[in-house]
Amino acid sequence: MSAHPLSWPAPLRLYGAAADLLLGPAFRRAAARLGAQGIGPERQRERLGEATRPRPEGRLIWFHAASMGESLSVLPLVRILAERATVLVTTGTASSAAVLASRLPAGALHQFAPLDASGPVTRFLDHWRPDLAVMVESEIWPQMLRAAHARGVPLVLMNARMSVRSLRAWARMPQSARVLLGLFDRIVAQTADMRDALVALGADPVRIAVGGNMKAAAPPPPADPAELERLRRVRGDAPLWAAISTHPGEEEAALTAHRAVLAQHREARLILVPRHPERADSILHLASRRGFAATRRSTGGLPDGALHLADTLGETGLWFRLAPVVFLGGSLVPVGGHNPWEPAQCGAALLTGPLREAVAADMTALEEAGAAMTVRDADDLGRAVAALLADPARAAAMGEAGRSLAARQGNRVEEIARELMDILS
Repeated sequence: MSAHPLSWPAPLRLYGAAADLLLGPAFRRAAARLGAQGIGPERQRERLGEATRPRPEGRLIWFHAASMGESLSVLPLVRILAERATVLVTTGTASSAAVLASRLPAGALHQFAPLDASGPVTRFLDHWRPDLAVMVESEIWPQMLRAAHARGVPLVLMNARMSVRSLRAWARMPQSARVLLGLFDRIVAQTADMRDALVALGADPVRIAVGGNMKAAAPPPPADPAELERLRRVRGDAPLWAAISTHPGEEEAALTAHRAVLAQHREARLILVPRHPERADSILHLASRRGFAATRRSTGGLPDGALHLADTLGETGLWFRLAPVVFLGGSLVPVGGHNPWEPAQCGAALLTGPLREAVAADMTALEEAGAAMTVRDADDLGRAVAALLADPARAAAMGEAGRSLAARQGNRVEEIARELMDILS
C-alpha cells in the first residue's frame, strides 16, 4: 500500500502532527518514568531513537512489544530466529528490560522503543535498518509502521489481539484501520474470532492466519531450584497463597482477603508481589496500618510470617511455584489483566478479578478447563482462597488442569519461525 501523504487518512495525519508537536513533553514523561526505575539518561534517550549499541553486521529481525508479558511471549521465536539472524527486541518499560537482560539468548539484544514521532522513528530506522519488523499483539503505531513500510521493511503483526474497546474505536475510523492493517505483509491472530474481527476492520483475509496464543507457548518463568527448595522448607506445612502483579487498590483487597483467610487458617501466609516493586514502601505502610508486620524480600526477609512482600524483579516463577493458590492482579482494578499462562504453566490454582478484557479469551479457556475462577471483590477473594486452602486436592487439580491446557496451546512456534524466515528471504 502506498505511503504517499494523499493516501494517508486525515485522522492519521492529525495523529502524526500531534505526536511530533508533543514529542518534548512525551519524552520527558517517558524519561522520568524510566529514571524512577533506575534507567540512566543515556538509555532513556533510546526513546528518541538514539541507539546505545552498534548494529551487528548481517540480517536483523526487529520485534517490538509493549512490555514484559508481550516480550516474554515471543521468546521461543526469538531463540529460534537468533540462530539465523540478529534479533532486536524493543519495549517501553524498565521491568521488561531488566527481565530480558537475563533471558534473551546470544544473538539477541534489547533497546527501548522509539516514541511514535517522526524524528525518533527516523533515527531508529536509520541506525538499525531492520530486514523484518514483527509487531507483537496490539502494537500498531502509525508513524512507526508507515516509516518502516516506506523503506520496504516487511511487517508482521504477531499474536494479534485487540480489546473490545479498541475494536470499537477502530471501527469508528474504518479507512484508518484498513490502511494500517494493509501495511502488514502477514498477521497471525490469537484466535479465529480475532481473525474475523480484524478482517471486518479491513485486514486482507489472504494475509491473516490463526496461530494460537504465543504466551501459552512461551516457557514458564524461571525459578532457581535451590532457592525454591529453601523456601519450601521455610514454608513447611503452612497454608500459603500469593497475590501477584498487583496494582494500587489490589493490595488493599489482598490484605482484606487475607484477614478473612486468617480467621479460618490461623497459620496462613500471604506473599504479596506488586507489579511495580518501587511501590514497596507505600505497600509496607499500608500493611502496617492494617495491622500486618511484613517481611521483605529485598532486605533478606523470608516468607515465615503472615505477610511477605516480594519486592524484587524477575522472581515471579519462584512465587508461582511456591504458592499453590495465586490471585493474579490487574483484574480487580481497570488494567485489563495480566498473562494467566505463567501461573498455569507453574501449576498454581488461579484466581482473577472480572476486569481482564486484555486476556478474556485466555481466561475463558482456563475457566472452562477447571483451572481458574473469577472473584468479584476482596470478600469473594477471601472466601475463594480460604476454600482452596481447606481443600488442597481441589487446588492441585486446578493447577494440573492449567498445566495441561497450557501444554496443548500455541505449539506452532517452529512453523511460525519458518514462515518469518521465508518472509525475510
